[in-house]
Amino acid sequence: MLYLANASSPKVRDAMRAGDLGQMCTPAEGRAPLPGVEWGADTGCYSTTGYPGDEKWIAWLEKLIPWQAHCLFAAAPDRFNPALGDDMGLASLERSRPWLPIIRDLGYPAALVAQDGLTVGDVPWEEIDALFVGGTTEWKLSRSAQRLEVAAKERGKHLHVGRVNSARRWQITELFGCDTADGTFLAYGPDQNLTRQARWPVPNLFGDQA
Repeated sequence: MLYLANASSPKVRDAMRAGDLGQMCTPAEGRAPLPGVEWGADTGCYSTTGYPGDEKWIAWLEKLIPWQAHCLFAAAPDRFNPALGDDMGLASLERSRPWLPIIRDLGYPAALVAQDGLTVGDVPWEEIDALFVGGTTEWKLSRSAQRLEVAAKERGKHLHVGRVNSARRWQITELFGCDTADGTFLAYGPDQNLTRQARWPVPNLFGDQA
């Protein structure tokens, strides 16, 4: 499993060029993908200030087309509002679905961000190339989310999980068969935390402590 992070320091960028990390790009961050580095395109919708609006987001994706060959997925705009509870999944799907063919038309693998309450039957599997598991932490660790992850892998979709910021979460995510994960772990003290992240253990079935 590959960890996607912001290219926040020279050491982090060196790790990306070596293939030890991937890069997560957002409109708000503004950095272009590093040449030859696998990367994902997120929208920033999780933050109230991160999403620049539909027109600027599309323009941003168009600007990154020269680096498209190494893009693992481009997430469609989603809706994160925990106050909706399990209705958040369908509300987010309604927001995202019209953008999926547009992302594909630009030449990117289209990712649907799954939020709380979304089920296997809700997902328009033929319209997506990747499933991005978002939502609340509690939901991400639920059986419902795990069923979505299994369904995504059975259908040959790239599987990504957002906001993985600890060794324990890393273990769980890898046990679920995910291809990539992202988080803010390297954003704060990136050089020190890069060493810690590299030591996150491989998951096992014997209950070893993370």
